[in-house]
Amino acid sequence: MQVGDVAEAADLSSESFHAVDQRTLPRAWPDPEPRRPGRSEAWRTRTEHLLRTDPGGCWVAEEDGRMVGIATSLVREGTWILSTYAVRPGRQGRGVGKPLLAAALHHGRGSLRGMLSSSNDPRAVRVYRQAGFSLHPQMVLRGTLDRTAIPLGTGDKVREGAPADVDLLDSVDRGTRGCAHGPDHPLLMGLTRLLVSETSTGSGYAYTHPDGGVALLAATNRRTATRLLWAALADGPEQTEVAHVTSANEWALDVGLAGRLEVWTSGYLALRGMRPPSAYLHHGSLL
Repeated sequence: MQVGDVAEAADLSSESFHAVDQRTLPRAWPDPEPRRPGRSEAWRTRTEHLLRTDPGGCWVAEEDGRMVGIATSLVREGTWILSTYAVRPGRQGRGVGKPLLAAALHHGRGSLRGMLSSSNDPRAVRVYRQAGFSLHPQMVLRGTLDRTAIPLGTGDKVREGAPADVDLLDSVDRGTRGCAHGPDHPLLMGLTRLLVSETSTGSGYAYTHPDGGVALLAATNRRTATRLLWAALADGPEQTEVAHVTSANEWALDVGLAGRLEVWTSGYLALRGMRPPSAYLHHGSLL
């Protein structure tokens, strides 16, 4: 992939993921919509970032001069992470995806751990399992937040984050998922809001999307993680969503249930050489 490919790659990924959502999302949910402009801009910014940090992990497939597939990946301190993997609708099952994934995996050769977030698409799940990943079902909490359930004093031990917090954030990362986000933290600070909690009993942080919802949350213990999640929800809209909740993070499930959010299953956290991180809600693309 080259910088000049990013705009077309963004359109392809939006088209592909929208098609998957149309096939797999629950009927009770509203009809899925294509990626919103603000999220599209963030996707392009994130992909350009990966082209700077991990050019060897970013690939495209073309047929007759037209892009038909993409794969972007990164390596952070011995952990390989698949950021985006998409094949244009109508081209799946025709040999496009396999060499793309192989090229991305080659970027992580020698990595001890691997992470990716999968949709419910049975074809994708099959590919990841055959590549040696363990599949851990994820839940998503969504609906109208009951604000009367927000604990008193929420936010008392939570502050706005700043670039000076990067060392703290990386330390929390290593304790939860085994590797720091490193250069991804400045990127996330530019795209989302950073909340930090640092006390004598624990530390953690949360990134929240401008339009609501948690983009990433990590903490040294469940109590700090719970505090951060409540603070993120309290400052967000009533219609909210908390994604990427695994069975290792029942504290997040308890927060969602207390806030009267609905619980649904949604995709898989696929891991190789590691267990599901606890006190951790991963970023879908930077995990």
